[in-house]
Amino acid sequence: MSIQILPPQLANQIAAGEVVERPASVVKELVENSLDAGATRIQIDIDKGGAKRISIRDNGCGIAKEQLALALARHATSKIASLDDLEAIMSLGFRGEALASISSVSRLTLTSRPEAQHEAWQAYAEGREMEVSLKPAAHPCGSTLEVLDLFYNTPARRKFLRTEKTEFTHIDEIIRRIALARFDVEFILTHNGKQVRHYRVANNEKQKQQRLSAICGAGFVSQAVYIDWQHDGLGITGWVVSPDHVQSSTELQYCYVNGRMMRDKLINHAIRQAYQHYIDSQQTPAYVLFLTVDPHQVDVNVHPAKHEVRFHQSRLVHDFIYQGVVSALTPADAQRPTEESPAVPLSQPIIAENRTAAGKNSFAQPSRPTAPLRDYSSEPYRQKEAEVYQRLVASTPKIDKASDDSAVSDYAEPLVGHCQGFGRVLTVCQQRFALLEGESGLALFSLVKAATLVLAEQLTPQMQPLVSQPLLIPLRVKCSATEKHTLNDYSELLQRFGFDLHGDGQYSTLRAVPIPLRAQNLQRLLPEMIEWLASTNEGEPLALATWLAKKSVGTEQTWSHSQAITLLADLERLAPRLVASPPKGLIQPLPLDPFFEALLNE
Repeated sequence: MSIQILPPQLANQIAAGEVVERPASVVKELVENSLDAGATRIQIDIDKGGAKRISIRDNGCGIAKEQLALALARHATSKIASLDDLEAIMSLGFRGEALASISSVSRLTLTSRPEAQHEAWQAYAEGREMEVSLKPAAHPCGSTLEVLDLFYNTPARRKFLRTEKTEFTHIDEIIRRIALARFDVEFILTHNGKQVRHYRVANNEKQKQQRLSAICGAGFVSQAVYIDWQHDGLGITGWVVSPDHVQSSTELQYCYVNGRMMRDKLINHAIRQAYQHYIDSQQTPAYVLFLTVDPHQVDVNVHPAKHEVRFHQSRLVHDFIYQGVVSALTPADAQRPTEESPAVPLSQPIIAENRTAAGKNSFAQPSRPTAPLRDYSSEPYRQKEAEVYQRLVASTPKIDKASDDSAVSDYAEPLVGHCQGFGRVLTVCQQRFALLEGESGLALFSLVKAATLVLAEQLTPQMQPLVSQPLLIPLRVKCSATEKHTLNDYSELLQRFGFDLHGDGQYSTLRAVPIPLRAQNLQRLLPEMIEWLASTNEGEPLALATWLAKKSVGTEQTWSHSQAITLLADLERLAPRLVASPPKGLIQPLPLDPFFEALLNE
């Protein structure tokens, strides 16, 4: 079959398969268009669960007569005009596919009137042909979109619709989610002529509290802990349920990125990890969270229905959310809203748009420079490395120029460890043991023990303190009086190790760690280290380095063949003394003489 360009009608119906999953998908796209148009009042009328009729009326900016037909064309939008706009999107819609896709599988009528226009006009498009007809109409400022007989011309899609009640439940949930993000907009939802929801504009804290209670329930409001966490252009506000009231299952998990409804695995993982010390694997925390990110740092164009995003600095965002939720769950920070003591005000998510129809995008300007991080990059003179370097220099060839015909190479004594080693890695067993071949035969080599020894060597300070690595998000943990006293006693030792710890009332803030520990779970490691220091009388660097290494190298860690070779080389380089005198648990010889004899005697 020859390659050919798809007809526009077929292309639109294929696009509709991505955008229009069910009636709730239509409602979502149309309501988001109304919000992008600056509407403050949106009425949603549904008949027969949306399969028969969906009507969305708003008081937004409206569409001029000469642009009505263009609004129903594919890839037509007023929200972006250049690549720069695409890289800094704050509007809810931007692809220009929604109306064209919806009209290709329904009978769609668009009526609109901008404020500068004296009369309203109506555009009608139907099915595969999608020919748009215009006629005058009576309508106030704003727009009304009416979608009739959804999937009437695609029966295969229509038969996948569920019952009227189920489809309307999905629509109701969409409106709940949108209403949570826009307290400044009034939403009215009706079904078969009966009003089901009415979310009035919430201008003050009491009204916002009422809307939150109406959507999430009074139980959630009374059990919720408020979050307001900011760091270098990132912000997170909202509520998470108190660990004491986490249930085995809940559907109350609402997350927004720059005002956009989101189901993101990274965000869910960060929240789940923050609760790991409070709940078991069968429990699910409830939350309503609003994340604000510079739109230059997030890609919203990764999912056809815009349910997912991709963060350019995903690890930073993950740690930021994790720290914010952990901070809120700390009892001293918990602020539970009640009727007598309302919750801390919810900062509205940034609502900014790209085109004139929706206002100015505050993020479209160049990003403001952030304050420079503390400079930890300057590495001081380190005597051990200097001595090694001098010996390397001494081991280079010395040319005897007294020779008559040719230079004679005279090498100095090689570095210790260059002439001996544990052996050659033949294979890796169970991903945790290396099978070595050396001068004395075969041996099993513990990669877990080797990794612990390597890390202990890297963590042992010499004449100068270890080099620190600043944390992207400083770690703040609550400390008891005894723990604060312990940190004061060992402050000099911790500084030598590269830990940058600062006391702040009942808390201690960790701002930097030694480079080898940067990838560790510091939220777990730091409290355990404080507890160990309080219970031990050993204040020697070697003891702390050994403890940190054992805690940081997990027994579940695995190695490949190439990783085992690298680890072996690191150990021989950092601790050549262990080759001649290996510690217990590092290497186990495998004498093969009995097996050889058994085979020879057969």
